[in-house]
Amino acid sequence: MDRKVIITAESTCDLTADILQGLNIPIIPMYVNIEEVSYKDGVNIQPDVIFTTFETKGILAKTSAIPVYDYKLFFEKYIEQNYEIVHISLGSKFSSTYQGAVNASNMLEHVRVVDSGNLSTGYGHTVMLAAEMARDGKSPEEILTELSHFIPKVKASFVIDTLNYLHKGGRCSSVAALGANLLQLKPCIEVVDGEMKVAKKYRGNLERTLKSYIDDKLADLNKIHPKRIFITHSSCSDEMVEMVKNAIEQKEYFQEIIVTKAGCTISCHCGPNTLGILYYDL
Repeated sequence: MDRKVIITAESTCDLTADILQGLNIPIIPMYVNIEEVSYKDGVNIQPDVIFTTFETKGILAKTSAIPVYDYKLFFEKYIEQNYEIVHISLGSKFSSTYQGAVNASNMLEHVRVVDSGNLSTGYGHTVMLAAEMARDGKSPEEILTELSHFIPKVKASFVIDTLNYLHKGGRCSSVAALGANLLQLKPCIEVVDGEMKVAKKYRGNLERTLKSYIDDKLADLNKIHPKRIFITHSSCSDEMVEMVKNAIEQKEYFQEIIVTKAGCTISCHCGPNTLGILYYDL
């Protein structure tokens, strides 16, 4: 009997429950550690807990990779249901999760692992495309070929409101964090060749910064695919998210604008009031 194709992913893809259910995408959660306690991202911990713990105790949650054994159990569940698995992983330069998934797949048959080269809904774009192809009856080989062309086209970036979380996590100096806060600098972090880089620093309040950021990123719509764009954020106000959505709608270009909340991985590193627009080029 022919095996059906199923796309699996990690919680870091930040897709909504409706999308995951509608496209039949099983998720394996990342681990989040606070002091001596380990949690599963999106299962028994949400970003609000991370923010509250940091603000009240000064303790920053840390993410950890999924063990190979967890992957093996996860994959076996769907192999037993007669599925051919294409697992798409968080970018390999961000975490060892990709290698863990590969190691587990080497113990099994019927599993292929893809490096998304990205994070959050930049990674989610790839997961959605693969799941749509699986739904439409494409083979694993056809999906892998398409993804090899698609992954380099994905554009992921975020504006960060405060550098406190990056500083606490050892990703920027105390001088840089203090200076940025005093000068109201909002860095734009961009994924370039599978790694996070500072693309630009905006100056001013978050609302003004986000308007400039949207105009900069969407300045040349002729290069961008109109199918869908994500607005992904960590605990931004409804008003702020609506302002960003309205600014994109005024471009009258995208067929679908999807708002999602960032999970624990982005939240641990970037903190609250982080927002990004994520799309892909033609």
